[in-house]
Amino acid sequence: MSELPVAYQILIWSVPVLFAVTLHEVGHGYAAMLLGDSTAKDMGRLSLNPLKHIDPVGTIVVPLLTFFLSGFIFGWAKPVPVNWNQLRNTKRDIALVALAGPAANLLMIAFWLLIAKLFIASGDKGNMLAALVTMMAWAGIVINSLLMILNLFPLPPLDGSRVVYSLLPEPFATRYAKIEPYGLIILVLLLVSGVLFKIIGPLISGFQQAMYTLII
Repeated sequence: MSELPVAYQILIWSVPVLFAVTLHEVGHGYAAMLLGDSTAKDMGRLSLNPLKHIDPVGTIVVPLLTFFLSGFIFGWAKPVPVNWNQLRNTKRDIALVALAGPAANLLMIAFWLLIAKLFIASGDKGNMLAALVTMMAWAGIVINSLLMILNLFPLPPLDGSRVVYSLLPEPFATRYAKIEPYGLIILVLLLVSGVLFKIIGPLISGFQQAMYTLII
């Protein structure tokens, strides 16, 4: 893929990234609505239009930087607003709302897997459009698996931390939640140092390898 013109590479990665982060956030908002909180719906954030969810840094600046520095695109969208107090069973539903984001990524992996299966044969026969669609599908599998597994890491404010919070008894849950103001700093340090991907890298690689065997 690295031999393709830059414009093609950006197209191949940007479409899956936009919809990966968009549907991840819509998943949170839709789950919250089903569980009693309509905040995201009332603010128009259940739309599948990526423009409704663009974060200038996470959806534009960071993806461009990661693309030119590493060859792939990574980013995030504006978090959908959730009023935890409106949920019917607050502690349980916090976990369910959190898991809805990674679940949306899993559904997108299934979608891109189907697209890859449909187009890979034509791409192998020299059909350029089919080859590009197949590469986009693989990019979709890569980015969604990365977002799904990364977000399940139990560090606030990632989704996995919400699940841990819901499972912990008080007062441990309250103490655990106090990490959140420092969570983003810790996450950046773990990313920059490479420690985070030493932990979750094997999971991501193993999952992606399993998906690859389903395509070929």
